[in-house]
Amino acid sequence: MNETHFDAVLSFWFADRTRPLWFRSTPEFDAELCQCFEATWQAARTGGLADWEQSACSALALVIVLDQFPLNIYRGQGLSYSTEAQAREVAARAIARGWDAELDEAGKTFLYLPFMHSESLADQDHAIALYAAAGMTDNEGYARHHREIVRRFGRFPHRNDALGRQSSAEELAWLASKEAFLG
Repeated sequence: MNETHFDAVLSFWFADRTRPLWFRSTPEFDAELCQCFEATWQAARTGGLADWEQSACSALALVIVLDQFPLNIYRGQGLSYSTEAQAREVAARAIARGWDAELDEAGKTFLYLPFMHSESLADQDHAIALYAAAGMTDNEGYARHHREIVRRFGRFPHRNDALGRQSSAEELAWLASKEAFLG
């Protein structure tokens, strides 16, 4: 059984040295995250951390493990997106309990992010509404950008290779353009 406590996840993720790497990771950081937390992600993936849904902070940690950690640990692989739906489910339950009101802006950013990562327009609209209601205009702007990609293509084209999906000519042209989102 995984021995990581949710506080370890939050301490690591919200550390001053980690924050600059949230959306600009390095291979070294990805390797460190894998070494420290791959077993935690595996436990979360199989339901072994369901007891983390007992408070705002522990639920946030579980969302980060399910949504953010695999993006780093399995960068460029299909596994990197494999627990997004679980992250959305945990986030939705936390929001329904009003726990997002207990979080600071950084916490809300990551609690709401699984909806921005979804290839569903309804989830994209939900992300925009969450960030707008929280007055987080920068994140709302990113959410609108993500929604436009999903509206245009029905998915995120930058995921196609990792997920074994065939890219359309329009997607390939967009991926080769300056407008492409490669995150």
